[in-house]
Amino acid sequence: MKRGVISICLVMFGAIEAYAQDLEFTQFYANPIYLNPAFAGTHSCPRVSMNYRNQWPSLSGAYVSYAAGYDDYYKNIQGGFGVLAVHDVQAQTINSSQLGVMYSYHLRLGRKWTWLMGAKANYWMKFLDWDKLTFGDMIDPRRGFIYQTGDIPRGGSRGFFDATVGTVLFNKNFNVGFVGHHLNTPNESMIIGESRLPMRFTGHMSASIPLGGKSQFNNITTIMPSVIYSYQNGFMQLNLGTYVKYGSFTAGAWFRNRDAFILTIGVQTKKFKLGYSYDITVSRLNNGVSGGSHEVSMGFTFGCKDRPITFRTISCPSF
Repeated sequence: MKRGVISICLVMFGAIEAYAQDLEFTQFYANPIYLNPAFAGTHSCPRVSMNYRNQWPSLSGAYVSYAAGYDDYYKNIQGGFGVLAVHDVQAQTINSSQLGVMYSYHLRLGRKWTWLMGAKANYWMKFLDWDKLTFGDMIDPRRGFIYQTGDIPRGGSRGFFDATVGTVLFNKNFNVGFVGHHLNTPNESMIIGESRLPMRFTGHMSASIPLGGKSQFNNITTIMPSVIYSYQNGFMQLNLGTYVKYGSFTAGAWFRNRDAFILTIGVQTKKFKLGYSYDITVSRLNNGVSGGSHEVSMGFTFGCKDRPITFRTISCPSF
């Protein structure tokens, strides 16, 4: 979900109820198992995906996020297995790390359709750097923050498990999926009290539409319209966009409601892909203040040894 600037005051005072929002990458499909665990193994070959995101770099309280995932299809378990690691730094004050493992069962439905059912078990570690916080008793009316606070550190870290399930239905040119995150609503509070991580529900859909025949360079132009909708504890986010792919090159444009207009470019070969996107802030924060958001993704595909002849790969956007 779209993340606003964290108000440290809300974090600190237990009498005020506050809820976190999940990290979300702009290049959803560059690391598909982060979007939906059901995507594990859909390439049929060993795949490594990485993301780096720098959100609102002009602000002192920027968000810097990293993700790395691995997944592959295993015939003996009739599905895909994946591992995903994510690290997020919020305003240089809150550090969040998570490590998850997932499994996706692949079920063929007739001649054209395939149904994927995935689940992920995730372990989180969250840390609060108490020394980076400021409090009201540190402020002098004329000289600013000059005093030592009388506040006493309380806690500062939290580890917890959470569970995610997802499903995807696809054919050669179309896919639709649904995900439920944080189904056990774990307590993520790093101080005294309880703060439950709300469930998040995401629906996504994309298509691959070839335009005409091959060009003189033996390439086909394809458009890939997509939509992603998320809901978490009253927060709603709609992402609408499309990619245009020609040979190894991809370009796209997205709009995230009340937040950003997004431009994406990328290049993809059989074994490597690289993408870059820039979010132009259109909310009241505005792009001049925030500096927008930069995101880079990379992916590597390794050789297939036992790829089934009848295996169905999913045609979703690369970035």
